[in-house]
Amino acid sequence: MNNLAEKNNKVFISGEIVSDAEFSHEVYGEGFYEMNVLVKRLSGQGDILPMTVSERLITDKNLQKGVIINALGQFRSYNKLVDGKSKLMLTVFVRELIEGITIKNPNSIVLSGYICKPPVYRTTPFNREIADILIAVNRSYNKSDYIPCIAWGRNARFAKNLAVGERIAIAGRIQSREYQKRISDEEIKVMTAYEVSISKLAAYENAENFDTETEFESINFSEFNEERVYGE
Repeated sequence: MNNLAEKNNKVFISGEIVSDAEFSHEVYGEGFYEMNVLVKRLSGQGDILPMTVSERLITDKNLQKGVIINALGQFRSYNKLVDGKSKLMLTVFVRELIEGITIKNPNSIVLSGYICKPPVYRTTPFNREIADILIAVNRSYNKSDYIPCIAWGRNARFAKNLAVGERIAIAGRIQSREYQKRISDEEIKVMTAYEVSISKLAAYENAENFDTETEFESINFSEFNEERVYGE
């Protein structure tokens, strides 16, 4: 992976494994597994996030339910055929596993990408301002990840005027959110959506005031010990 892609999409997650690892797919003979991880918020609530990890990172590791996992990686998207329709899927793609640390912020992400559809601005019944944004984040090998994001308050007011194709940088956390989807008159299905909740946002012309490396380092990597890394 090139250095630009590294800076465009960086994630740190620390949480409890809440599902068994299941085989997902294989690329050039390397197997990948999926699991769900519960990441606690400061409020005490939690987000259950999907995670994809290579078999070479979990060999001889006790990654069972109940185990705490600390992972560095990227938030990636891919299309999956579900009920005959293409659905955008999201996952934390793990590049490194880390041991022996205590981190103040267990859920941190920075992205730099491009607005790929007009932002949707709205207000809640309690007059809270919200803007939904879809960002295309470039990746190696001419690929892109399409990441849904949500901005609040002042950031929402700023985001509603962003144009398609405009480049932005954001910092925040990944969150899960349940919603109900009506399948038929008799059936309602509970679904889970994943998105980035934005805490800081900057347009490209203000990028000098928003350094992705500095933002990501704010989760206090100085607490990592020397035996931290399993991976690349």
